[in-house]
Amino acid sequence: MSTNLIKNLHTSLPRGAPFDTSILKRLGVSAALAHEYVKAGWLEKLGRGVFMFAGDDLKREDTLSFLEPRISDLHIAAKTALSRHGFRQNVAIVETTILWGNRRATLPLWFTQRFPARYSSSHLFEDSLSDGFCISPLPESPEGPQVSGPERALLEMLSEVGIHQELEEARGIMEGIRQLRMRHLKLLLANCRMVKAVRLCVVWSKELDLPWADQAREAASGRMGSGRWVARLKNGQTLILKSE
Repeated sequence: MSTNLIKNLHTSLPRGAPFDTSILKRLGVSAALAHEYVKAGWLEKLGRGVFMFAGDDLKREDTLSFLEPRISDLHIAAKTALSRHGFRQNVAIVETTILWGNRRATLPLWFTQRFPARYSSSHLFEDSLSDGFCISPLPESPEGPQVSGPERALLEMLSEVGIHQELEEARGIMEGIRQLRMRHLKLLLANCRMVKAVRLCVVWSKELDLPWADQAREAASGRMGSGRWVARLKNGQTLILKSE
């Protein structure tokens, strides 16, 4: 068992990030040898074909970047994404990372044990809107994981109101969103499939006197539906949203 190879791994791979057998193979380490390294205490097996350096603490952002190619369109979404952009109300002691993608998937147990997270494959927007629209790494972390832009994250959060997202918290977060890229928000509203998310965006933006309220209402005119939208929330509240 060559110690030169393990030394090469330490210089070639970033610390705090997982890696799999395909990455190891490119560095000359076979699956069999990787398991020998596990037995020797140099590597730790996380899951099937996935490893980390023994003694390392995984970094959430690097780990998400590792998962992205393995879960279609995986990105940080909804309230978590808004928090990344500086829009937040409450700071949780233990943050649950909200992740979205466009296919059904299960987050690896080794990931959720280290980083509390929830995954959704909701198809909130029409197929004509590209999967990656308004999703990109944060400007300060260009090599980091994909994150919904604030316009997309807002509608993702509103779609979860009454399900995973508390109504008052969502309204409080939205109250602080004074500036948005209107070209992005208009396109997202025009392609949003969920009446609840569209109406909450339009109704609350008007009630909260947000500077983009009129433009949002105009962009959402074809997505508001008709009549009242009524839903019973998990906490027993009744949410009633009028079309105007």
